[in-house]
Amino acid sequence: MKICIFGAGAIGGYMGVKLAQAGADVSLVARGPHLAAMQEKGLTLIEESGESTVKVTASDNPSDLGPQDYVIVTLKAHSVPPVVDKMQPLIGENTTIVSGVNGVPWWYFHKIGGPLEGTRLSTVDPGNAQWDGFGPDRVLGCVVYPAAEVSEPGTIKHIEGNRFSLGEPDGSKSDRALALSKALASAGLKAPVRPRLRDEIWVKLWGNLSFNPISALTHATLDVLCTDPGTRAVARGMMVEAQEIAEKLGVKFPIDVDRRIDGGAAVGAHRTSMLQDLDAGRPMEIDALLGSVHELGKVTQTPTPTIDTVLALTKLRAKTAGLYA
Repeated sequence: MKICIFGAGAIGGYMGVKLAQAGADVSLVARGPHLAAMQEKGLTLIEESGESTVKVTASDNPSDLGPQDYVIVTLKAHSVPPVVDKMQPLIGENTTIVSGVNGVPWWYFHKIGGPLEGTRLSTVDPGNAQWDGFGPDRVLGCVVYPAAEVSEPGTIKHIEGNRFSLGEPDGSKSDRALALSKALASAGLKAPVRPRLRDEIWVKLWGNLSFNPISALTHATLDVLCTDPGTRAVARGMMVEAQEIAEKLGVKFPIDVDRRIDGGAAVGAHRTSMLQDLDAGRPMEIDALLGSVHELGKVTQTPTPTIDTVLALTKLRAKTAGLYA
């Protein structure tokens, strides 16, 4: 089994080290100083149990790596459409694209059934780059739960979590899903195959679509924005609107809104990924986490006044920082 991780930053690098340690035939696509460090010294993973370094096959040119059985995409959502053409050398006749990207996935309406079957989302797949360039039949969904960071080029610091939930768009327990689950499990990672992966997508998105933009606008950490009465009310309003959309699409939420917000508060003084990107001058995942839900509101004819307001403010904040095109 040949596995390529495309976008081997914090999460992709963490997965790559674990797979390499288990003896998997894994390769990594990265760039810049991080790639140079991996090529020169190997990839180092710092965990609570200690530090380890593995030699890895890493390149910025997919043509060096050839066709794969699985290509696991761990880029930021907005970074994927521009590199679909570059990824083609990795894709053979039976290659599976594992979409480990935050937010509403581009394949969301593939094999969902009903009148919205095949609907395409311009916010996460402008120009249908992924739908046409990968093909939705190749996709295997993945919800990423671990937290990690690149502490320096060539070094990944694992913070918490080791679960990567997998799921077919049609909910089946396919051979390809089970085979990848087994490979990840052999590397010490949890990789359950879920029949209702979209439910998990929404529970994670529920927090991301509200906490991330509010933190970017206020610079508050999770414990503060989830307990301050004003920002908690804004987050709650956004989540209620999102829940109405999701339930129209058949999603079942295992917890209620207030418990989800309390869960965010319990994380403590955490700076969300969108706030970290803003401070670091990196493009922010506005369309995947928030614009996509606004678009789904139109698709399902669901009013989203709170989401629309926060989206407009967050877009302008990003534009003034030169971080949104």
